[in-house]
Amino acid sequence: MTEPATLTTCPYCGVGCGVAGRAGEGRSLQVTGDAVHPANFGRLCSKGTALGSTVHLQGRLLEPVVEGRPASWDAAIARVAEGFSRAIAEHGPDSVAFYVSGQLLTEDYYAANKLMKGFIGSGNIDTNSRLCMASAVAAHKQAFGADLAPGCYEDLDLADLVVFSGHNAAWTHPVLFRRMEQARARGQRWIVIDPRRTDTAEGADLFLPLAPQTDVRLWNGLLAWLDAHGGVDRDYVAAHVSGFGEAMRALAAEDQSPAAVAQDCGLKPEAVLAFYAAFAETARAVTLFSMGANQSAQGVAKGLAILNAHLASGKIGKPGAAPFSITGQPNAMGGRETGGMATTLAAHMDFGRADRERVAAFWNAPRLAAGPGLKAVEMFEAVRAGQIKALWIMATNPAVSLPAASRVREALAACPLVVVSEAMAETDTTAFAHVKLPALAWGEKDGVVTNSERRISRQRPLFAAPGQARADWRIVADVAQAMGFGEAFAWRRPAEVFREYAALTRFENDGARVLDLGPLAELSDAEYEALEPVQWPVRAGGGTARLFEDGGFPTSDGRARMIPIRPQGPARAVDADYPLSLNTGRARDHWHTMTRTGLAPELCRHAPEPMLEIHPADAALYGIADGELARVETRAGVAIVTARLTDRQRRGGVFLPMHWTDAFAPQGRCNPLVEAFVDPTSGQPEFKHTPARAAPYGETWRGFFVSRDPHPAPAGLDIVWRRTPFDGCHVHEFAGLGGAAEREAVAAALVPARSGEILAMDDPALGTLRRAVLANGRPERVLVMSEMGGLPMRGWIADRFLDEALSLADRAALLAGRAGARDDGAIVCACFKVGLRRLEAALGDGAASLEALGAATGAGTNCGSCRPELARLLKDHAKEDAHAA
Repeated sequence: MTEPATLTTCPYCGVGCGVAGRAGEGRSLQVTGDAVHPANFGRLCSKGTALGSTVHLQGRLLEPVVEGRPASWDAAIARVAEGFSRAIAEHGPDSVAFYVSGQLLTEDYYAANKLMKGFIGSGNIDTNSRLCMASAVAAHKQAFGADLAPGCYEDLDLADLVVFSGHNAAWTHPVLFRRMEQARARGQRWIVIDPRRTDTAEGADLFLPLAPQTDVRLWNGLLAWLDAHGGVDRDYVAAHVSGFGEAMRALAAEDQSPAAVAQDCGLKPEAVLAFYAAFAETARAVTLFSMGANQSAQGVAKGLAILNAHLASGKIGKPGAAPFSITGQPNAMGGRETGGMATTLAAHMDFGRADRERVAAFWNAPRLAAGPGLKAVEMFEAVRAGQIKALWIMATNPAVSLPAASRVREALAACPLVVVSEAMAETDTTAFAHVKLPALAWGEKDGVVTNSERRISRQRPLFAAPGQARADWRIVADVAQAMGFGEAFAWRRPAEVFREYAALTRFENDGARVLDLGPLAELSDAEYEALEPVQWPVRAGGGTARLFEDGGFPTSDGRARMIPIRPQGPARAVDADYPLSLNTGRARDHWHTMTRTGLAPELCRHAPEPMLEIHPADAALYGIADGELARVETRAGVAIVTARLTDRQRRGGVFLPMHWTDAFAPQGRCNPLVEAFVDPTSGQPEFKHTPARAAPYGETWRGFFVSRDPHPAPAGLDIVWRRTPFDGCHVHEFAGLGGAAEREAVAAALVPARSGEILAMDDPALGTLRRAVLANGRPERVLVMSEMGGLPMRGWIADRFLDEALSLADRAALLAGRAGARDDGAIVCACFKVGLRRLEAALGDGAASLEALGAATGAGTNCGSCRPELARLLKDHAKEDAHAA
């Protein structure tokens, strides 16, 4: 009999998809969507579908490491406890800090927050959610009185209009996007506000490619237009909203006509008017806002401008009507709830006297933090300045993900004690760790997470803990006990941590705090194990899908607040020296810093390397050619990446994805370029606009190296290096500025003499150098470099690493390039590994619909993450046919 699947939750984005996993021998894993989970009803995206490829133990941290040497848990815990205790004794509680992550479970977050704020006595715990959701949090608190996401996923089914404001849902939340595709089939309209023509924008009814940092101007114009054209719900405002008059008076300082707004935003007046009219006339309207709105030095203002429009028009607390902030991480909401951000205390309580006394009494805390701590960017600046003496980083990679990342590395290098709890042994951040603590990864963790619609779901273990890895909450508790706080951290299992947290949400809660998990505080261990997904607030009768349905808000007068907002310019404007606006973001199949998705070859070939998207007109202006290397520079740093010319990028702007690390593309890391400007209220960094310039790199030769194991760039050589995992091998692309001597040095490093049976074929006249190393008739290494002309297809060579033995013809083709051999190119469909060239062939054979492409290639017939790109290919092919005709 087949064992029943274990029901758990996906570890990627904030949709919180249910996953059904069946573990097999050797940590094999079959993954499907949980058909009854209300977040996804069985759907998974490309990343969720590939989870089985990421659970192996290669590269895992499986034992504690202290000062570079394996250590026992007792020794490691003692080292951490002693280091933190000494810093506190000598420099005070604010000399230590925790930097945590939306990858943590709620139980982990709760334990870490309790230790720092309740027992160490500092507010210095912040989370990488500061980088993605802090501005929405601040906007919610100002408008609603608490950090509350009012909508639910059902609203996306019911809405007649969805506005995507800085949200490329097709890539960042593809399961929700598929859900909205169904609603679109019955007539739902889409409006996309984004400087880039993303895959979400490609399918929209109206696309507004606004100029960077003009969002507030656009939304303020909408508010004025609603007031002038009968779009304000006067009854709703009179009964449930304060501040309407002040907000409207603030608009009078500028011309709010659609024509004036359009000019300031770089849009067509008719497009602005169409947006305003559609929003006004549609009762059931949802605005999805995400990183494009939040990751800004004016992110709070952008959020408030959106909330103002919904409050004024009464489009909130009703089926199909809501402003909806979509979170980026699987438990960003859980961190916000427990107090994992430096700006809140715990369980949606802040640092006022009553809240502090309440939390201190509940925890029996000896030295509760007196006020907020350092936010992420300022925390690492304090480390760099020597103010923070001991830093504990949990489940995140700030050496890659924070802005001004080179300064972050300087800070980590200077800190007297850096502790990193991590599942992977080697990351850009663990390179700076004095103590590395092995933590559980997805598939081993046991606890709960909260998704974007406030739905709490269980993450359940599929495998036993490997090696000496431990749960994060337990690691925190072990350190707390070693620091002398044992009685308050005596949990034995995650259910005990969760019950305590749930009890805190209920403690002295007379209904003023919407976050209330009271009934869950009484769960038995068995009930906790069997917990079904539930939305908070949790009442005796169950969860709550939609907030504010009665028009009441958790403010002193029970009314929502409209906040006057005025547009501001960017923190730093482009100028003659840095004339381009650098925008950063995600690729479709990757996640954060690739410590998980980089383990799955099928996820690495849609975007195999970091590429600079630039408009063809800008590329021509700066002499940049498609497919060649470009140098991108800001006042903060430099990156060297391949250029991709596309008219989907707005003129005057460039886009660079943020995922790549030292292990994959050391010169292609994005965030060293991003200046550390932050929103003055939320502290969220400005990732969407950094003044930049671009120029050709000017490589004189190119090459690639295929090997069974990953290789770093040869030491001592100034070459541009990047790596892409394939099935059975790794493909390394590189280029340099030197001549034949440089290429010979690369060859000597990658294919040293006596490394096996070596095949060689060089052509000095063309500047080509080719080497292959065979062992037992199979390729182990293949190196190709060329000064002139193209390089052979990598995919065909990579596939030979899967062969049991090579034919004589294939041995020669490893060097010469097989006649007629083609690979599939960049992967479009990760599920079935369908590449661009295969799709182009199907289009050429007459496939003229998504269904026909699926029938011919399989693409788009499984998870559907690639369907927007397939639709774009179909549209582009139809245009080409029409032009040819």
